[in-house]
Amino acid sequence: MREILTLQIGQCGNQIGAAFWENIIQEHGIDADGKFVGHNNNQIERANVYFTEATNKRYVPRVVAVDLEPGVLNSIRESKYGGLFRPESMVSANNGAGNNWAKGFYTEGAELLDSVLDIIRHDVENCDLLSGFQLCHSIGGGTGSGMGSLMLQKIREEYPDRMVSTFTVMPSQSSSEAVIEPYNSVLSIHHLIENSDMTFCLDNDALTRICLDSLKIKLPVHRDLNSLVAKVMSGVTTSLRFPGQLNADMRKLAVNMVPFPRLHFLLSGIAPLTGAQAMSYRNITVPDLCQQMYSAQNMLVNTDPRHGRYLTCATMFRGKVSLKECEDTISSYTSKNQSSFVEWIPNSTQIAVCDVPPVDMDIAATFLGNNTAIQEAFYRIGEQFGKIFRRKAFIHWFTEEGMDEMEFTEAESNINDLINEYKQYQDAGVEDEEYAAYDEGDYQGEAGAGDDMAVDEHAEDGY
Repeated sequence: MREILTLQIGQCGNQIGAAFWENIIQEHGIDADGKFVGHNNNQIERANVYFTEATNKRYVPRVVAVDLEPGVLNSIRESKYGGLFRPESMVSANNGAGNNWAKGFYTEGAELLDSVLDIIRHDVENCDLLSGFQLCHSIGGGTGSGMGSLMLQKIREEYPDRMVSTFTVMPSQSSSEAVIEPYNSVLSIHHLIENSDMTFCLDNDALTRICLDSLKIKLPVHRDLNSLVAKVMSGVTTSLRFPGQLNADMRKLAVNMVPFPRLHFLLSGIAPLTGAQAMSYRNITVPDLCQQMYSAQNMLVNTDPRHGRYLTCATMFRGKVSLKECEDTISSYTSKNQSSFVEWIPNSTQIAVCDVPPVDMDIAATFLGNNTAIQEAFYRIGEQFGKIFRRKAFIHWFTEEGMDEMEFTEAESNINDLINEYKQYQDAGVEDEEYAAYDEGDYQGEAGAGDDMAVDEHAEDGY
């Protein structure tokens, strides 16, 4: 019932996905052989959201993992939980995408597409009621960006009424793996704007900062960063998987979070974020969670929410917490920080409460925010794109794969439009200027007509 199919594309997408499955398996009390070994029946009651039950009560992750080179998928197969995954659900080629969006979208990725879509159709047919898809990828490389965009487009065509959410790792400001990252990113965002329902934005700069400053990890590695993303991914669907006082599912979340179809790029955060040593000296309360969730330092993407305003927010609390305390705490925070929220969307924060806490925690929370400050990330990428595109540098790598130069121009103008839309809604007040101007013009028009009539009457008198 209300199943979710996870798609992992490219090296980054598969590494995030592997961390996510490790987290989910522990939450549901499943061992490395797929058997339930937990103590609480609530753990397994709704495990079918992410797992298919095979023979002998064995739980198999519902996932399709794709990469254009076999290295990462081989390492997942050889990992502790590698035996859980169906062998046919892992699809790889050997050539790689060479950090080129066009190879992932037009050539190498397109060759692999039909076999991947067959597996997706098979998984969807075995679902009672598919809630939607969640896609993990990065947009700086070739496979996650190019083939990720292609997969999004095909899923939107084939399953137009299902929700599609993406966990998208954006390029870092401080470090870059490829010179053509801005090209790959702009082309991917162009497709995300059109084909995704919700996009949870992440980047390595912000994840590294959280590991260093909040978790006090001196030398964070990718495993530490991926575990943060995994916690957000599991937090978003907590209400689907466990019983709670106030539920939310993917569609309910999207309805509350996305006021305009193009503005679906969300900030995310988790709490508590405390170093392992300091944890034993603290008693975490709901106000602590709230303060950490809204903190600019704890956002998983490198933008400062204080530079924009929240259109909508969602908070998901887990553990033995009082619903009234959660509502009062959020209400108190929003009333104290009214300038951070647009005034023309009243009660813009959605609250969900789930009774089952994460592994090794008493209470926790996941935060999602639709904040206009996300335009900073798009502006940065657009600025870098403009610098190399102005000289038409590296374009030949894309056109050789059968791509038209016009696609770059279209993608750039789409991102610029998106930035302008965010600016427009950030500055908009309760009194909508368009309607005000229209009413004013209407009134002036009527007055003008009356004046003309008066002139005509005088003219007749004179005549």
